[in-house]
Amino acid sequence: MTRLDAKNKGMNTRLAHIGYDPADFFGFVNPPVVHASTVLFPDTATMASRNQKYTYGTRGTPTSDALAGAIDALEGSAGTVIVPSGLVAVTLPLLAFLSAGDHVLITDSVYHPTRHFADTMLKRMGVEVEYYAPEIGGAIAASMKPNTRVVFTESPGSNTFEMQDIDAIAEAAHKGDAVVMMDNTWATPLYFKPLDHGVDVSIHAATKYPAGHSDVLLGTVSANERTWKQLHETFITLGCCAGPDDAYQVLRGLRTMGVRLAHHEKSALELARWLEGREGVAQVLHPALESHPGYDLWKRDFTGSSGLFSIVLASGGPKEAGAFLDALEIFGLGYSWGGFESLAVAVSLSDRTVAKGDYSGPVIRLQIGVEEVEDLKADILKGLEAVRRISA
Repeated sequence: MTRLDAKNKGMNTRLAHIGYDPADFFGFVNPPVVHASTVLFPDTATMASRNQKYTYGTRGTPTSDALAGAIDALEGSAGTVIVPSGLVAVTLPLLAFLSAGDHVLITDSVYHPTRHFADTMLKRMGVEVEYYAPEIGGAIAASMKPNTRVVFTESPGSNTFEMQDIDAIAEAAHKGDAVVMMDNTWATPLYFKPLDHGVDVSIHAATKYPAGHSDVLLGTVSANERTWKQLHETFITLGCCAGPDDAYQVLRGLRTMGVRLAHHEKSALELARWLEGREGVAQVLHPALESHPGYDLWKRDFTGSSGLFSIVLASGGPKEAGAFLDALEIFGLGYSWGGFESLAVAVSLSDRTVAKGDYSGPVIRLQIGVEEVEDLKADILKGLEAVRRISA
């Protein structure tokens, strides 16, 4: 609880107040950073019963609880665990609900490290891994098997931004008694609330928009009542808790996520529309554009869009992609996204099995930061001119 009943307030008001009540710690507006391993008990009876709120550092602290409470308020979840990275936020729930002999369905447009985990560790555990086309919708029922335990979604898809009909997928999965998981990092719970669409476990790389400054690694995993107990038990068993300093910084970043996301959204959409039809650009992969094949699903289910999208160059290959990227001055060349700075990276689709796409040239992913749009346009034009010169 906080000093303010934020449940029916606007999103930015909620973000400013959820998760922590200053009255709980002498009025300080941010929670204390509690570094903890050992927690003392007042007596042996309490120690035996573990009948106190905190018992050991890996099981939570006031700092991690403040962030988890804020995420629960955004997600509408029964509980949230805070983990050291976005990748742990993916692997933890998969380990929680999959065993040898199980079958898992994963969207073919999934984040590559998720695929790598599935193709290595899950297969080594004896889990049958199958990838499905992201546009499959309710037809995923035909891919369900008696031993399908998890359906893993990500919408829009990583790098190529295919939209999924999450409601239809969840309905089909639940008929087979499978747990539905979704990596919702692109939209955040501000623009899409997975649990309201039938998802059981919502996953976020808080490294991205919640942290917002490209200097923190953190993940969150939020579960509904059906799955919370098993998720939390796995979290405790694995001991994969995040450090208090990182949890504190993400909660601090969360306070301004709404206003930052609005800026990212506005700038990215302006750039995406400007890029459509521009010489040297064959396609713009942004689900909030009317030209995008998944636009109707985005409009139906999402309340906004973030600052990440891709473009397809008109022709060429790695050489042209390299020329485009090397000509950029404002856009940095680096992985991750969701921070204040713009980034660009060439996309590889070599790992895809059923969602390879038919692209005329290299796919370039753009993270639009908080810089002035006109400056970013000029920078992109430098990249396109560099491609034109080597293609002439």
